[in-house]
Amino acid sequence: KAKNARSKRFLTNREGKVVENQKTAIIIRGSSTSQVIIDTLRDLHSLSKPNVINFTKKNEIHPFDDETGIEFFSRKNDSSLFAIGMHSKKRPHNLILGRTFNHQVLDMVELGVERCVAMHQMKAQVCAVGTKPLMVFSGEAFSQDEAMMRLKNILLDFFRGEAADMVSLKGLELVISVTAGAPAPGCGQAVHLRTYTTAFKKSGLRQPRVELEEMGPALDMRVRRVRHADDAMWAQATKVPREVKDVKVKNVTRDGLGDKYGRVHLGKQDINKIQTRKVKALKKRLDAKRQRMDVD
Repeated sequence: KAKNARSKRFLTNREGKVVENQKTAIIIRGSSTSQVIIDTLRDLHSLSKPNVINFTKKNEIHPFDDETGIEFFSRKNDSSLFAIGMHSKKRPHNLILGRTFNHQVLDMVELGVERCVAMHQMKAQVCAVGTKPLMVFSGEAFSQDEAMMRLKNILLDFFRGEAADMVSLKGLELVISVTAGAPAPGCGQAVHLRTYTTAFKKSGLRQPRVELEEMGPALDMRVRRVRHADDAMWAQATKVPREVKDVKVKNVTRDGLGDKYGRVHLGKQDINKIQTRKVKALKKRLDAKRQRMDVD
């Protein structure tokens, strides 16, 4: 129970809302790390700014074996996304990406980083902090493989940024490309992540010519372990509040381009009662006179 106004505002901000706050990510180092993992976590922190908290101290945490540690950090920092880096002989250069719901682990994917080219090694122009990225996913595995579909969903949550109805063309400075490679025998699916900045050059037309320059990081990874969400928790996490749902209007539809169409229903029409032009040839008395003449 809140003891003063400040603590009351703090607790109110953490309560469930119809429109939730922007998701916050936490980046944690394991008890043992390598330089590859340190560079990877540092660049993930740079891409996720400003809604990210970076822990530089080492922590004894193994979410696939014990979830209490990550749930404690999630509850303490009010975060719903996490990235954990660790290194061991059994699982070298290990990276775990996951999500929590109601401060309980929802799902997570374990990746092995085989190659990492950090931002500071590229020596290229870096985009502004908080830039909303353009995400590109290439490969059939992202629509057919369950583990890759889960990874795609987590990456979209990680780099989504602020919700926006419209984005300016000049604001598209960051492009994140994720490509699914061929799975090797006895190994998981390969994942290649590349990051680019956009440069708008003169083209002689109204639209500029867009060029991509690799910014970093460049990560080559392989999927190791996957923890799928529980069906009941997933249904609760993806439930849409009634206040947010669009109110369905009868006989009004929209197409794929957003154009609105209405349907109007008319009653049965009696052709004999329709008002027509008053022409002598259509008068009833003339028609009756002709009929009598035909009888005679």
